[in-house]
Amino acid sequence: MGRSEAVVRHGARRERPRWLRLLRGALVVVVVCAVAGVSLASITAWRLASELTDHAVDIGNGSTAAAPSIRAFSGAFTVLLVGEDNASGQSGFGASRDATLNDVNILVHVNEDHSSATVVSLPRDLVIDQPQCTDPTTQQVYAAVYAEPLNTAIARGGLGCVVATVEQQTGLAIPYAALFSFEGTVAMADAVGGVQVCATKAIDDPDSGLRLPAGVSTITGRTALAYLRDRHGVGDGSDLGRIASQQSYMSSLLRKMTAGSTLTDPARLYALASAAARNVVLSKSLADPDTMVTMMLALKQISLSKIAFVQYPTVADPENPDKVVPDAALATALITRVKSGEAIPLTSKNLGTSAVIAKKRATASPSRTTPSPSSTASASALSGLKGQTASERTCSVAAG
Repeated sequence: MGRSEAVVRHGARRERPRWLRLLRGALVVVVVCAVAGVSLASITAWRLASELTDHAVDIGNGSTAAAPSIRAFSGAFTVLLVGEDNASGQSGFGASRDATLNDVNILVHVNEDHSSATVVSLPRDLVIDQPQCTDPTTQQVYAAVYAEPLNTAIARGGLGCVVATVEQQTGLAIPYAALFSFEGTVAMADAVGGVQVCATKAIDDPDSGLRLPAGVSTITGRTALAYLRDRHGVGDGSDLGRIASQQSYMSSLLRKMTAGSTLTDPARLYALASAAARNVVLSKSLADPDTMVTMMLALKQISLSKIAFVQYPTVADPENPDKVVPDAALATALITRVKSGEAIPLTSKNLGTSAVIAKKRATASPSRTTPSPSSTASASALSGLKGQTASERTCSVAAG
């Protein structure tokens, strides 16, 4: 997909505190990390911030509306994180494919008072209607299509078309987005120093290249990418099983970012900043450093038990057993709660068939283990919803 150049603004400006100059340069992992009070040289921060804005893209889908100002930003916000399969210029990630696909589609919504967040994974094989889209680089207009898999949207106008498709499906306005390639995922996993995952049995899947022993492992680089992409090694081999692994990975990453030393180690933070600047494509609205700093500050104050990772509700597609379609009633109930700002209550009963609660370790902090029912049941649960909270430690159920 093409990349539109953003205007880099220069000129006199008021000197900012050292920790804020650092955060303007770092701005990593988009909205799944917190903020640390450390500093780097201002020239490094400026260079990284410039790289972010230079690679930013337009997701307006033909609209010329201005991006929100940081001074006006407050309340709820929504970001779409997209994982790109077969990105242009990448090689060494398995067999080549005919098309670029948006195989991972994750909607992050933080509510009005920043007391809870909902992270919704939309399956790549979700068959839905897609709106008319306009490529921001070529200005080519793609006509609306009907009953097409979600992962074809990026080929119809880039990241902006994925945003427009998810907006049409959910009814949520999505002003911010980020695009991760395979190389970007590898770089981010290395920069954070690895993410801890676990498997109920050893996994050896030649399709994804994933090889994991039974029990707990800390994965980096291509192993992390293989874990996030793996289908046939976990659960029933479906994309829904893979979503459960991705949620386990994201929860573990978030716990590490907020509880560990990642964001208090200048060298590690610089590595994260560099990896993000070089490997993550941001919407122009999100490439503004102040905007992302504000988002990360908001996320930092949310209890892990109030961050819900959920699968967008689906049922089997009657026209194609390899695809899924929306579970209209449950999806409507979920999105209604997201729009209203309600926390989504989840317990171990909401886990999908490819995830189980990990055994508690003797050194685990009570605040970081599975929350008690009283911490998650402040509102009635949605029967049939699948997912976990960020505080729950889960393991992937190995296939077979």
